[in-house]
Amino acid sequence: MSFNIRNFSNANDFKKSFGPQTWLKIWFGLVLALVMSVTNNANAAPEPSALTKTSEQGDVEEIVDPFGRQTPRSAVQGFIKALGENNLSLAANYLSLNAGQNSIESVRQLKLALDTGGRLDNELQINNTPSGNLADQLPPTLEKVGTITAPDQVIDLVLVRKTAEHGGQYWQVSSETLKAIEDSNIAAKPSLIDKYTLKPLQGKMISGYNLADIFAVLILALICVAASYIFFAILYFALSIYYPKVRKKPLPIDMKFVLPLALVLTSLILYEVMVYAGVSVTVREPVNRIKDIIGWFASTWLLLRIVDAIFSRAERQSYKKNQTERVSILSLLHKIIKTLLLILACIFIFGNLGFDLTTGIAALGVGGLALALGAQKMIENLVGSVVVVADQPVRVGDYCKFGDLEGTVVDIGIRSTRIRTLNRTIVTVPNGEFSSMSIENFASKDMFHFSQNLYIKRNVDSETIENFLEGMNKFLDEHEYTNSEWNMVRIAELRQDCLMIEIRAYMYASNGLKEFYEMQSQMIIQILKEVEKYPVEHALITQRMIVEASDKDKYNDKVAADF
Repeated sequence: MSFNIRNFSNANDFKKSFGPQTWLKIWFGLVLALVMSVTNNANAAPEPSALTKTSEQGDVEEIVDPFGRQTPRSAVQGFIKALGENNLSLAANYLSLNAGQNSIESVRQLKLALDTGGRLDNELQINNTPSGNLADQLPPTLEKVGTITAPDQVIDLVLVRKTAEHGGQYWQVSSETLKAIEDSNIAAKPSLIDKYTLKPLQGKMISGYNLADIFAVLILALICVAASYIFFAILYFALSIYYPKVRKKPLPIDMKFVLPLALVLTSLILYEVMVYAGVSVTVREPVNRIKDIIGWFASTWLLLRIVDAIFSRAERQSYKKNQTERVSILSLLHKIIKTLLLILACIFIFGNLGFDLTTGIAALGVGGLALALGAQKMIENLVGSVVVVADQPVRVGDYCKFGDLEGTVVDIGIRSTRIRTLNRTIVTVPNGEFSSMSIENFASKDMFHFSQNLYIKRNVDSETIENFLEGMNKFLDEHEYTNSEWNMVRIAELRQDCLMIEIRAYMYASNGLKEFYEMQSQMIIQILKEVEKYPVEHALITQRMIVEASDKDKYNDKVAADF
């Protein structure tokens, strides 16, 4: 059975496509199908086989245990499979029994203890190497794989590693664990399933599993989902009432978070509910794996909802603050994060199904490296886009100068930035290159520098020029366009034919460069009018030409005069 998580990304579409009855049918079909498929494949213990494995040349490669007890995980799987088949003689091979101990009775006691209060570790957490987990605080020959809750104590379920006569090593339930179970006097008590199950289902088997237990699991799962959904729905409605009163703004989440939260909570509590109800360990452990798969599915669904909410809020804020250049980057990051979440979810789900993903992950890594090497420029431009948006040297609408060009930024995209030049053409610059340029942003100016030169003839006397400078400085200080940052009128240079007067000031122009140019023109006109008040003259550029007559011209002039 395959799931398209994208179909559940919209709560409204989900509600329209699936009604309550359809949802119940899907839930029953999902659990039943996964129970049968997962337990028949992933939990299958190796069949008894030869003690040795030989190559085509006849060389002995390794010793294989005939009951598949080479690792702690395979030993647990084989024992559960033997219990499911009700083969107590086969199950006894997974117990470390003392001489004279009744093997069948020991298996019955261990099964009873597991059914009434046993909690095996998650299958993927049980070590799957012949040496076991050497990092725990137990001796190398011991491995803890779960606990059993007895009436007056908690018993650790421990495996012991033994060596066979042929030299191979295998794992069995330790005799100390069996002795502790025997001494605890765990009595068989009627469970909730025994009390309330339907009589026609009792004793009926399907694929080696008790039909009453399977039916009980379905009912318990539905009860957990319904109770969790009601709990989070009540919590949501309570928050939707009180949150706006306290924070003075609407609740940032909606009802679409309730269902994935309910499924996550169900995956957390279902195992304990099954233990309390007395579901047999032969059904409980396969269902535990299915529960973990549904838990990962629901967690991914919930994280996708959260990511959607976060990025939707960020995009709304970008539009509100007129930072439209951020929207394209946010959209790209949104898709990347959702894709990574789906990939991680698939890895964990297939890992829970028992698939070895080491080779697949390595292939993805090599493929990703090859893709990255082949798309260096694209990645460079993508990183450049993030830098431009994060550092914000320019924004859409800013007038800037970069390299040998200048113009107005019209768009900051994922790959490139587009700028309209003074010639009204569009220049497209890759963001990887644009982010490394020296960019002068005129729109970020807090004020504009006004600087002009006047050229006054040298025929003016010193007292007049002194009064002129004093009057022009006062004119700048009191002008409505200027501020107190730096106003100055000075003699910048004494030339042979004129005095160069430098006029400097700073001006506020809130609407940018265009407004400054208009203010500059008005300022120059008013300065010229102010200069007219003083007895000074503008020095104009002049040229002096000296023409000398030739000897022939002089002779002709003399002849003409005598005549």
